[in-house]
Amino acid sequence: MVDKEVVVSGWVHDVRVLGGINFVLLRDAGGIVQVTGIKTKSTKEIMDIFPKLRQEDVLSVRGKVVKSKVAKIGFEILPDEIEIVSKSVTPLPLDPREVTPALFDTRMDNRVMDLRKPDSLAIFKIESKVMSAMREFLESRGFVNTNTPCLMGGASEGGSEVFKVKYFETEAFLRQDPQLHRQLLMLAGFDRVYDMGPSWRAEMSLTTRHMTEFRSCAVEMSFIKDEKDVMKMQEDMVIHTIRKVAEDCQRELGLLKKEIQIPKRNFPELAFPDVYKILEDVGIKVPFGQDYDREAELALSKYVKEKHNHDFFFVNRFPFAVKPFYVMKVDDDQTWARSVDMVFKGLEQSSGGQREHRYDKVISQLHEKKIDPKTMSWFTDPFKYGACPHGGFAIGIERFVEKLLDLENVRESTLFARDPKRLVP
Repeated sequence: MVDKEVVVSGWVHDVRVLGGINFVLLRDAGGIVQVTGIKTKSTKEIMDIFPKLRQEDVLSVRGKVVKSKVAKIGFEILPDEIEIVSKSVTPLPLDPREVTPALFDTRMDNRVMDLRKPDSLAIFKIESKVMSAMREFLESRGFVNTNTPCLMGGASEGGSEVFKVKYFETEAFLRQDPQLHRQLLMLAGFDRVYDMGPSWRAEMSLTTRHMTEFRSCAVEMSFIKDEKDVMKMQEDMVIHTIRKVAEDCQRELGLLKKEIQIPKRNFPELAFPDVYKILEDVGIKVPFGQDYDREAELALSKYVKEKHNHDFFFVNRFPFAVKPFYVMKVDDDQTWARSVDMVFKGLEQSSGGQREHRYDKVISQLHEKKIDPKTMSWFTDPFKYGACPHGGFAIGIERFVEKLLDLENVRESTLFARDPKRLVP
Protein backbone atom coordinates (compact mmCIF):
# COMPACT_ATOMS: atom_id res chain seq x y z
CA MET A 1 0.00 0.00 0.00
CA VAL A 2 3.04 2.33 0.10
CA ASP A 3 2.47 5.48 -2.03
CA LYS A 4 -1.21 4.58 -2.43
CA GLU A 5 -4.16 6.62 -1.18
CA VAL A 6 -6.26 5.01 1.55
CA VAL A 7 -9.19 5.86 3.78
CA VAL A 8 -8.98 4.65 7.38
CA SER A 9 -11.44 5.15 10.23
CA GLY A 10 -11.18 4.53 13.94
CA TRP A 11 -10.69 5.93 17.41
CA VAL A 12 -7.97 8.33 18.53
CA HIS A 13 -5.72 6.16 20.67
CA ASP A 14 -3.33 9.04 21.38
CA VAL A 15 -2.47 12.45 19.98
CA ARG A 16 0.73 14.52 20.14
CA VAL A 17 0.90 18.13 19.00
CA LEU A 18 4.46 19.39 18.52
CA GLY A 19 3.84 22.35 16.24
CA GLY A 20 5.82 21.61 13.12
CA ILE A 21 4.83 17.95 13.22
CA ASN A 22 1.72 16.42 14.77
CA PHE A 23 0.81 12.78 15.32
CA VAL A 24 -2.41 10.84 15.83
CA LEU A 25 -2.45 7.14 16.62
CA LEU A 26 -5.66 5.82 15.08
CA ARG A 27 -7.03 2.51 16.35
CA ASP A 28 -9.52 0.04 14.94
CA ALA A 29 -10.05 -3.72 15.16
CA GLY A 30 -7.09 -4.29 12.86
CA GLY A 31 -4.57 -2.43 14.99
CA ILE A 32 -3.08 1.07 15.36
CA VAL A 33 -1.73 3.27 12.55
CA GLN A 34 0.11 6.58 12.82
CA VAL A 35 -1.32 9.62 11.03
CA THR A 36 1.29 12.34 10.70
CA GLY A 37 0.73 15.99 9.90
CA ILE A 38 3.89 17.79 8.74
CA LYS A 39 3.79 21.59 8.45
CA THR A 40 5.83 21.61 5.24
CA LYS A 41 3.66 18.93 3.59
CA SER A 42 0.16 19.38 5.06
CA THR A 43 -2.32 22.21 4.67
CA LYS A 44 -2.96 24.67 7.49
CA GLU A 45 -6.51 23.28 7.78
CA ILE A 46 -5.13 19.80 8.42
CA MET A 47 -2.54 21.01 10.94
CA ASP A 48 -5.20 23.03 12.82
CA ILE A 49 -7.32 19.90 13.37
CA PHE A 50 -4.70 18.07 15.48
CA PRO A 51 -4.90 20.39 18.56
CA LYS A 52 -8.69 19.92 18.60
CA LEU A 53 -8.48 16.14 18.89
CA ARG A 54 -8.99 14.24 22.15
CA GLN A 55 -8.47 10.62 23.07
CA GLU A 56 -11.32 8.37 21.79
CA ASP A 57 -12.64 10.83 19.21
CA VAL A 58 -13.72 8.96 16.09
CA LEU A 59 -12.02 10.02 12.85
CA SER A 60 -12.05 9.18 9.16
CA VAL A 61 -8.75 9.96 7.43
CA ARG A 62 -7.91 10.04 3.73
CA GLY A 63 -4.25 10.17 2.85
CA LYS A 64 -1.16 8.57 1.34
CA VAL A 65 0.75 5.67 2.89
CA VAL A 66 4.49 6.31 3.22
CA LYS A 67 7.36 4.40 4.78
CA SER A 68 8.47 5.60 8.20
CA LYS A 69 11.44 4.86 10.45
CA VAL A 70 9.60 6.40 13.41
CA ALA A 71 6.23 4.63 13.27
CA LYS A 72 6.23 1.27 15.07
CA ILE A 73 4.67 -0.60 12.16
CA GLY A 74 7.09 0.84 9.60
CA PHE A 75 4.72 3.16 7.76
CA GLU A 76 2.41 6.10 8.41
CA ILE A 77 -0.33 8.04 6.66
CA LEU A 78 0.13 11.63 5.48
CA PRO A 79 -3.42 13.04 5.62
CA ASP A 80 -5.12 15.00 2.85
CA GLU A 81 -8.43 15.05 4.72
CA ILE A 82 -9.45 14.43 8.36
CA GLU A 83 -13.12 14.19 9.25
CA ILE A 84 -14.13 14.26 12.92
CA VAL A 85 -16.99 11.75 12.92
CA SER A 86 -17.72 11.85 16.65
CA LYS A 87 -16.29 13.72 19.64
CA SER A 88 -15.63 11.98 22.96
CA VAL A 89 -16.38 13.69 26.25
CA THR A 90 -13.70 14.07 28.88
CA PRO A 91 -12.61 12.82 31.31
CA LEU A 92 -12.76 9.20 30.20
CA PRO A 93 -13.98 6.62 32.75
CA LEU A 94 -10.79 4.64 32.07
CA ASP A 95 -7.76 4.85 29.79
CA PRO A 96 -7.75 2.30 26.93
CA ARG A 97 -4.01 2.96 26.58
CA GLU A 98 -3.61 1.61 30.14
CA VAL A 99 -1.21 4.44 30.95
CA THR A 100 -3.36 4.83 34.06
CA PRO A 101 -4.49 1.34 35.20
CA ALA A 102 -8.12 0.98 36.28
CA LEU A 103 -9.54 -1.05 39.14
CA PHE A 104 -11.20 -4.31 38.07
CA ASP A 105 -14.72 -3.18 39.05
CA THR A 106 -14.19 0.07 37.16
CA ARG A 107 -13.27 -1.96 34.11
CA MET A 108 -16.36 -4.13 34.39
CA ASP A 109 -18.64 -1.12 35.05
CA ASN A 110 -17.27 0.52 31.89
CA ARG A 111 -16.85 -2.66 29.90
CA VAL A 112 -17.30 -1.05 26.47
CA MET A 113 -14.38 1.28 27.15
CA ASP A 114 -12.39 -1.61 28.63
CA LEU A 115 -12.98 -3.68 25.50
CA ARG A 116 -11.42 -0.91 23.40
CA LYS A 117 -8.01 -1.89 24.76
CA PRO A 118 -6.02 -3.76 22.10
CA ASP A 119 -5.25 -6.60 24.51
CA SER A 120 -8.96 -7.04 25.29
CA LEU A 121 -9.72 -7.41 21.61
CA ALA A 122 -6.84 -9.88 21.32
CA ILE A 123 -8.40 -12.09 24.03
CA PHE A 124 -11.68 -12.33 22.13
CA LYS A 125 -10.04 -12.92 18.77
CA ILE A 126 -8.31 -15.87 20.41
CA GLU A 127 -11.60 -16.97 21.97
CA SER A 128 -13.21 -16.85 18.52
CA LYS A 129 -10.39 -19.04 17.20
CA VAL A 130 -10.89 -21.48 20.09
CA MET A 131 -14.56 -21.89 19.18
CA SER A 132 -13.96 -22.19 15.44
CA ALA A 133 -11.16 -24.72 16.03
CA MET A 134 -13.44 -26.82 18.22
CA ARG A 135 -16.11 -26.75 15.51
CA GLU A 136 -13.57 -27.59 12.83
CA PHE A 137 -12.31 -30.58 14.80
CA LEU A 138 -15.75 -31.92 15.71
CA GLU A 139 -17.17 -31.62 12.21
CA SER A 140 -14.09 -33.39 10.82
CA ARG A 141 -15.02 -36.27 13.16
CA GLY A 142 -18.62 -36.44 11.96
CA PHE A 143 -20.32 -34.38 14.67
CA VAL A 144 -23.44 -32.39 13.79
CA ASN A 145 -23.95 -28.87 15.16
CA THR A 146 -27.28 -28.78 17.00
CA ASN A 147 -29.19 -26.17 19.01
CA THR A 148 -30.95 -27.55 22.06
CA PRO A 149 -33.46 -25.67 24.25
CA CYS A 150 -32.40 -23.11 26.83
CA LEU A 151 -35.85 -23.12 28.47
CA MET A 152 -36.56 -26.28 30.43
CA GLY A 153 -39.76 -27.65 31.92
CA GLY A 154 -37.73 -29.03 34.83
CA ALA A 155 -34.30 -28.42 36.32
CA SER A 156 -31.82 -30.21 34.05
CA GLU A 157 -29.57 -31.32 36.89
CA GLY A 158 -31.77 -30.84 39.94
CA GLY A 159 -30.66 -28.95 43.02
CA SER A 160 -31.17 -25.31 43.95
CA GLU A 161 -28.68 -23.78 41.50
CA VAL A 162 -31.31 -23.03 38.88
CA PHE A 163 -32.97 -19.85 37.64
CA LYS A 164 -36.76 -19.90 37.49
CA VAL A 165 -38.52 -18.02 34.69
CA LYS A 166 -42.20 -17.09 34.43
CA TYR A 167 -43.51 -18.98 31.41
CA PHE A 168 -47.06 -17.87 30.62
CA GLU A 169 -49.18 -19.41 33.39
CA THR A 170 -46.50 -21.74 34.68
CA GLU A 171 -42.77 -21.63 35.39
CA ALA A 172 -39.75 -22.74 33.42
CA PHE A 173 -36.05 -23.00 34.18
CA LEU A 174 -32.94 -21.78 32.41
CA ARG A 175 -30.85 -24.79 31.52
CA GLN A 176 -27.89 -25.67 33.72
CA ASP A 177 -26.44 -27.70 30.87
CA PRO A 178 -27.70 -28.94 27.46
CA GLN A 179 -27.01 -32.43 28.78
CA LEU A 180 -30.39 -34.10 28.72
CA HIS A 181 -31.41 -33.00 25.24
CA ARG A 182 -28.05 -34.11 23.86
CA GLN A 183 -28.78 -37.55 25.28
CA LEU A 184 -32.21 -37.55 23.64
CA LEU A 185 -30.53 -36.83 20.32
CA MET A 186 -28.43 -39.96 20.82
CA LEU A 187 -31.63 -41.92 21.33
CA ALA A 188 -32.99 -40.26 18.18
CA GLY A 189 -30.10 -41.73 16.22
CA PHE A 190 -28.07 -38.57 15.59
CA ASP A 191 -24.91 -40.50 16.54
CA ARG A 192 -22.60 -37.49 17.17
CA VAL A 193 -23.66 -33.94 18.08
CA TYR A 194 -22.28 -30.78 19.61
CA ASP A 195 -23.97 -27.67 20.96
CA MET A 196 -22.25 -24.32 21.55
CA GLY A 197 -24.47 -22.11 23.61
CA PRO A 198 -25.19 -20.57 27.01
CA SER A 199 -26.05 -22.22 30.29
CA TRP A 200 -26.89 -20.75 33.68
CA ARG A 201 -26.12 -21.62 37.30
CA ALA A 202 -27.72 -19.77 40.20
CA GLU A 203 -24.59 -19.98 42.34
CA MET A 204 -24.05 -17.31 44.98
CA SER A 205 -20.35 -17.25 44.20
CA LEU A 206 -18.12 -14.26 43.57
CA THR A 207 -14.88 -16.13 42.91
CA THR A 208 -12.61 -15.38 39.95
CA ARG A 209 -13.72 -18.64 38.29
CA HIS A 210 -17.53 -18.63 38.65
CA MET A 211 -20.25 -16.87 36.70
CA THR A 212 -24.02 -17.26 36.58
CA GLU A 213 -24.03 -17.34 32.75
CA PHE A 214 -21.40 -19.08 30.68
CA ARG A 215 -20.88 -20.78 27.33
CA SER A 216 -19.73 -24.29 26.64
CA CYS A 217 -18.89 -26.66 23.85
CA ALA A 218 -21.11 -29.59 24.73
CA VAL A 219 -20.41 -32.88 22.94
CA GLU A 220 -22.28 -36.20 22.86
CA MET A 221 -21.41 -39.41 20.99
CA SER A 222 -23.08 -42.82 20.56
CA PHE A 223 -21.91 -46.43 20.63
CA ILE A 224 -18.97 -45.83 22.92
CA LYS A 225 -17.26 -48.68 24.68
CA ASP A 226 -16.86 -46.73 27.93
CA GLU A 227 -15.85 -43.30 29.26
CA LYS A 228 -12.32 -43.75 27.87
CA ASP A 229 -13.67 -43.09 24.35
CA VAL A 230 -15.07 -39.76 25.56
CA MET A 231 -11.78 -38.82 27.22
CA LYS A 232 -9.83 -39.57 24.04
CA MET A 233 -12.16 -37.46 21.91
CA GLN A 234 -11.89 -34.55 24.32
CA GLU A 235 -8.10 -34.81 24.47
CA ASP A 236 -7.85 -34.78 20.67
CA MET A 237 -10.15 -31.74 20.47
CA VAL A 238 -8.14 -29.80 23.05
CA ILE A 239 -4.82 -30.50 21.34
CA HIS A 240 -6.24 -29.51 17.93
CA THR A 241 -7.70 -26.31 19.40
CA ILE A 242 -4.52 -25.17 21.11
CA ARG A 243 -2.46 -25.97 18.00
CA LYS A 244 -4.78 -23.80 15.88
CA VAL A 245 -4.48 -20.91 18.33
CA ALA A 246 -0.69 -21.23 18.33
CA GLU A 247 -0.61 -21.26 14.52
CA ASP A 248 -3.27 -18.66 13.69
CA CYS A 249 -3.11 -16.14 16.55
CA GLN A 250 0.55 -15.16 16.60
CA ARG A 251 -0.25 -11.44 16.43
CA GLU A 252 -2.72 -11.61 19.31
CA LEU A 253 -0.45 -13.81 21.43
CA GLY A 254 2.40 -11.37 20.81
CA LEU A 255 0.24 -8.45 21.88
CA LEU A 256 -0.57 -10.31 25.11
CA LYS A 257 3.09 -11.33 25.51
CA LYS A 258 1.94 -14.92 25.78
CA GLU A 259 3.49 -18.12 24.51
CA ILE A 260 1.35 -21.24 24.62
CA GLN A 261 2.53 -24.83 24.62
CA ILE A 262 0.74 -27.56 22.67
CA PRO A 263 0.03 -30.26 25.28
CA LYS A 264 1.51 -33.73 25.04
CA ARG A 265 -0.82 -36.60 24.18
CA ASN A 266 -2.10 -39.09 26.74
CA PHE A 267 -3.31 -36.71 29.43
CA PRO A 268 -2.67 -38.28 32.85
CA GLU A 269 -5.67 -39.94 34.48
CA LEU A 270 -6.35 -40.03 38.21
CA ALA A 271 -9.21 -42.20 39.45
CA PHE A 272 -11.15 -42.69 42.65
CA PRO A 273 -10.57 -44.20 45.14
CA ASP A 274 -6.83 -43.71 44.46
CA VAL A 275 -7.42 -39.96 44.53
CA TYR A 276 -8.01 -40.16 48.30
CA LYS A 277 -4.58 -41.71 48.81
CA ILE A 278 -2.84 -39.11 46.62
CA LEU A 279 -4.48 -36.32 48.60
CA GLU A 280 -3.75 -37.96 51.94
CA ASP A 281 -0.07 -38.15 50.99
CA VAL A 282 -0.01 -34.36 50.59
CA GLY A 283 -1.85 -33.77 53.86
CA ILE A 284 -5.45 -33.42 52.63
CA LYS A 285 -7.98 -35.81 54.14
CA VAL A 286 -11.20 -36.26 52.16
CA PRO A 287 -13.82 -38.60 53.66
CA PHE A 288 -14.31 -41.78 51.63
CA GLY A 289 -17.22 -41.45 49.21
CA GLN A 290 -17.12 -37.66 49.10
CA ASP A 291 -15.97 -35.19 46.45
CA TYR A 292 -12.83 -33.10 46.82
CA ASP A 293 -12.78 -29.31 47.25
CA ARG A 294 -10.88 -26.44 45.65
CA GLU A 295 -7.81 -26.90 47.85
CA ALA A 296 -7.63 -30.54 46.82
CA GLU A 297 -8.08 -29.69 43.13
CA LEU A 298 -5.04 -27.43 43.30
CA ALA A 299 -3.09 -30.11 45.17
CA LEU A 300 -3.91 -32.71 42.50
CA SER A 301 -2.80 -30.26 39.80
CA LYS A 302 0.51 -29.72 41.55
CA TYR A 303 0.93 -33.49 41.92
CA VAL A 304 0.34 -34.06 38.19
CA LYS A 305 2.67 -31.23 37.22
CA GLU A 306 5.47 -32.61 39.38
CA LYS A 307 4.94 -36.27 38.48
CA HIS A 308 3.95 -36.01 34.81
CA ASN A 309 4.96 -32.43 33.84
CA HIS A 310 1.50 -31.87 32.37
CA ASP A 311 -0.99 -28.99 32.69
CA PHE A 312 -3.94 -31.24 31.78
CA PHE A 313 -5.30 -34.31 33.50
CA PHE A 314 -8.53 -36.28 33.88
CA VAL A 315 -10.16 -37.31 37.13
CA ASN A 316 -12.31 -40.42 36.65
CA ARG A 317 -14.68 -42.65 38.62
CA PHE A 318 -16.16 -40.01 40.94
CA PRO A 319 -18.40 -41.20 43.77
CA PHE A 320 -21.90 -41.70 42.36
CA ALA A 321 -23.29 -40.05 45.47
CA VAL A 322 -22.00 -36.64 44.31
CA LYS A 323 -23.03 -36.98 40.65
CA PRO A 324 -26.36 -36.55 38.78
CA PHE A 325 -28.76 -39.43 38.22
CA TYR A 326 -27.94 -39.89 34.53
CA VAL A 327 -24.30 -40.97 34.94
CA MET A 328 -23.46 -44.66 34.61
CA LYS A 329 -22.22 -46.52 37.65
CA VAL A 330 -19.28 -48.87 37.49
CA ASP A 331 -21.01 -52.25 37.42
CA ASP A 332 -18.27 -54.00 39.38
CA ASP A 333 -18.39 -51.45 42.22
CA GLN A 334 -21.40 -49.18 42.19
CA THR A 335 -19.90 -46.75 44.67
CA TRP A 336 -18.20 -45.15 41.68
CA ALA A 337 -19.47 -43.61 38.46
CA ARG A 338 -18.05 -43.46 34.96
CA SER A 339 -17.86 -39.71 35.45
CA VAL A 340 -14.88 -37.66 34.28
CA ASP A 341 -13.62 -34.13 34.89
CA MET A 342 -10.84 -32.52 32.89
CA VAL A 343 -8.57 -30.12 34.80
CA PHE A 344 -6.30 -27.53 33.15
CA LYS A 345 -3.75 -25.50 35.12
CA GLY A 346 -5.49 -26.18 38.40
CA LEU A 347 -9.08 -25.51 37.31
CA GLU A 348 -11.87 -27.88 36.30
CA GLN A 349 -12.70 -27.28 32.64
CA SER A 350 -15.26 -29.92 31.84
CA SER A 351 -17.47 -32.63 33.22
CA GLY A 352 -18.53 -35.70 31.31
CA GLY A 353 -18.22 -39.44 30.96
CA GLN A 354 -20.55 -42.31 30.11
CA ARG A 355 -24.31 -41.95 30.60
CA GLU A 356 -26.64 -44.68 31.82
CA HIS A 357 -28.66 -45.93 28.82
CA ARG A 358 -30.49 -48.87 30.45
CA TYR A 359 -34.06 -47.79 31.22
CA ASP A 360 -34.48 -49.76 34.44
CA LYS A 361 -31.24 -48.37 35.84
CA VAL A 362 -32.13 -44.79 34.85
CA ILE A 363 -35.39 -45.12 36.81
CA SER A 364 -33.62 -46.75 39.75
CA GLN A 365 -31.09 -43.95 39.89
CA LEU A 366 -33.84 -41.32 39.83
CA HIS A 367 -35.31 -42.97 42.91
CA GLU A 368 -31.86 -43.12 44.50
CA LYS A 369 -31.49 -39.36 43.97
CA LYS A 370 -35.00 -38.83 45.41
CA ILE A 371 -36.32 -37.43 42.11
CA ASP A 372 -39.92 -38.28 41.17
CA PRO A 373 -39.70 -40.26 37.89
CA LYS A 374 -43.00 -38.72 36.77
CA THR A 375 -41.36 -35.29 36.55
CA MET A 376 -38.65 -36.72 34.29
CA SER A 377 -40.83 -38.93 32.06
CA TRP A 378 -40.26 -36.59 29.09
CA PHE A 379 -36.61 -37.59 29.33
CA THR A 380 -36.82 -41.20 30.48
CA ASP A 381 -39.66 -42.56 28.29
CA PRO A 382 -37.55 -42.62 25.08
CA PHE A 383 -35.13 -44.98 26.85
CA LYS A 384 -37.85 -47.65 26.67
CA TYR A 385 -37.62 -47.85 22.89
CA GLY A 386 -34.03 -48.89 22.32
CA ALA A 387 -31.17 -46.86 23.75
CA CYS A 388 -27.56 -46.96 22.57
CA PRO A 389 -24.51 -46.64 24.84
CA HIS A 390 -23.44 -42.99 24.79
CA GLY A 391 -21.43 -40.34 26.57
CA GLY A 392 -20.01 -36.88 26.23
CA PHE A 393 -18.64 -33.79 27.90
CA ALA A 394 -19.13 -30.03 28.13
CA ILE A 395 -16.11 -27.74 28.26
CA GLY A 396 -16.51 -24.15 29.41
CA ILE A 397 -15.32 -21.71 26.73
CA GLU A 398 -14.54 -18.76 29.01
CA ARG A 399 -12.73 -20.91 31.57
CA PHE A 400 -10.68 -22.58 28.87
CA VAL A 401 -9.52 -19.24 27.46
CA GLU A 402 -8.88 -17.91 30.96
CA LYS A 403 -6.40 -20.69 31.66
CA LEU A 404 -4.97 -20.85 28.16
CA LEU A 405 -3.93 -17.19 28.45
CA ASP A 406 -3.25 -17.24 32.22
CA LEU A 407 -5.80 -14.52 32.91
CA GLU A 408 -6.50 -13.60 36.51
CA ASN A 409 -10.29 -13.69 36.26
CA VAL A 410 -12.75 -15.57 34.04
CA ARG A 411 -14.59 -12.26 33.55
CA GLU A 412 -11.66 -11.10 31.41
CA SER A 413 -12.54 -13.79 28.86
CA THR A 414 -16.25 -12.92 29.06
CA LEU A 415 -17.59 -10.03 27.01
CA PHE A 416 -20.25 -8.95 29.51
CA ALA A 417 -19.99 -10.96 32.71
CA ARG A 418 -22.97 -12.07 34.77
CA ASP A 419 -22.55 -12.91 38.45
CA PRO A 420 -24.68 -12.47 41.61
CA LYS A 421 -23.82 -8.75 41.73
CA ARG A 422 -23.61 -7.90 38.04
CA LEU A 423 -26.47 -7.85 35.56
CA VAL A 424 -25.37 -4.80 33.49
CA PRO A 425 -23.95 -3.69 31.14
